[in-house]
Formats: sequence, C-alpha cells, structure tokens
Amino acid sequence: MKKRQIGNSDLYASVVGLGCMSIGVEEESARRIIDEAIDAGINYLDTADLYDQGLNEEFVGKAIKAKRQELIIATKVGNRFERGKDGWSWDPSKKHIMNAVKDSLHRLQTDYIDLYQLHGGTMEDYIDEVIDAFEELKKEGIIRYYGISSIRPTVIREYVNRSSIISVMMQYSILDRRPEEQVLPLLKENHISVLARGPVAKGFLTERSFDRSKQDLFAKGYLDYSPEELEAVVNTLKEICHGRSLTEIGLQYLLHHSSVASVIAGASTTRQLRENIDAASSSPLTEDEVAQIQQQTKSLGYQQHRL
Repeated sequence: MKKRQIGNSDLYASVVGLGCMSIGVEEESARRIIDEAIDAGINYLDTADLYDQGLNEEFVGKAIKAKRQELIIATKVGNRFERGKDGWSWDPSKKHIMNAVKDSLHRLQTDYIDLYQLHGGTMEDYIDEVIDAFEELKKEGIIRYYGISSIRPTVIREYVNRSSIISVMMQYSILDRRPEEQVLPLLKENHISVLARGPVAKGFLTERSFDRSKQDLFAKGYLDYSPEELEAVVNTLKEICHGRSLTEIGLQYLLHHSSVASVIAGASTTRQLRENIDAASSSPLTEDEVAQIQQQTKSLGYQQHRL
C-alpha cells in the first residue's frame, strides 16, 4: 500500500489508516479487524484513551506486540474519565497529560507513542501548557511527534504558529468540505499534514447509503444538505465517476489533496475494512472528476471559530 509522509517527520503512513474507534468491544472481532488491516499493509492505527474507557487501546496493544516497530501508533489525550463511570470532562492540563500518557503506554503495551494528539481544544485552554507537556514528552522519548484533533480554525492556527505539530486530524469528506476554505491552505503553507476522519460521512458515501436501515438517519439530512439534496448529490457522484464505488470516490477525493497524509477510515467488520482498502488502492480521480465533484457539492466554510 502507498505511504505518505506526515508533515516533515520521518513517519510515513499508509494512505488509508484504521480508525480503531469502530472496532467494537468484542475482543476476538476487534482483533480480527486489526490483524487483517496490518496484513493488508495498513501501518497507521488511530485510537484514543477515551474510546471505550481505555479498552480500545488495550485491544490495539495486544494486537501490535509482535509488529510494533513496523507500525505508527497514534492515540489521543485531553478527556478525563473514570473507568466504570459515565461521562468525561475536558482537561488539557499538563498534569493530566503527563499522567494520562503513562496509562496509555501501559494499555498499548509499548514504551513510546509515535503520534500523540490533543483530543480537541479550545481558545480558552492554556495552550502553552499543552505544548510544554508535549515537548517535554517528546524530549524524553515517550512520544515521537504530536498533533491535534480539531475542526476549529482558530485553535488550529494557534498550534500552527506556536508549536511543532506535524498533523491535524479533522472531519473532512466530499459532503463536508469546510476545511478547504481556510484550514487546508494554512496547513499546506506550513507543511503540516491532514489526517482525514469521517471520509464516508456517516455512511452516506457508501453503497449502503440508501438501505432501509439508513432511512431514519437519512431523513435528518447531513450538515447543510437536506435529504433531497443528499440523494441528488450521491446519484450525481455516481454519474461523474462512472464505474467507481461511492467509497472509492470518497476516499480518492480526499487523497487528491496533497496535504492529506492518510484517510482514517473506521471499520466495524472485515468487509468494511476490505472496502476501504480497495477504495484507497484504486486509481486516483482525474482533475476533471475532481472539478466536477467540486462544482456539484457545497463548499461552505466554518460558520464558527473562523480565522
């Protein structure tokens, strides 16, 4: 599988990564998905301490033990929770980060994390304190690099200007092109990579988008798309890219942008995993296909947290 450099780091991620949040809480099934992903050439696994209150990290840790050196393990921090109790609170303090990383290392059964990400972020945070924590962990060799997971342009700009982040994970898809207005140009200019999550837009950009089981969700629309607009745009995508699956169109559209290092796709079954792998391994979209997709879809910027 093709790989792309994350920022200016020495990390080269497979063009499709495994978003581990979707693998579930049944260990055998989760392990099967992770193992098959690695065997297929996926070397980027993305988890977070918050996912199933650490259980997700534990599953990843068990799966990677024999192959640790070959993989890029990314996890996230910033949400304080107590195992066995509902809910969590936002805590990006240095004290919490320095304690939480120890728990993540234990669950992942490793002595370092390749990419440690702030799991959110606001302008009210003590950003210098967050950066100081990450820089200290990097200096100690506990983490190799760090980044943030955010869709807020104002927050992203602060970390671009004040830190040595190599990546920003953000929601990005054909049906959510908000990053294209302000964020992608900023990151490209500063040689910082995008890790794109939500590439199939809650399943609307898959062949199952019009299943009866999806109708209740479909009736709510998606972002600025009404149900009628969603149906129209999905059919239009099929016409523009005749012969391609919707998943293929969705992933290849993101990979067309040079700032996207990897598309982080979730999979709750091995079938979904294989669909994602096949989609990312297919031929790139043509410039004409990309132009037509952009003409037929919305390009609204963020309404809040603008630069």
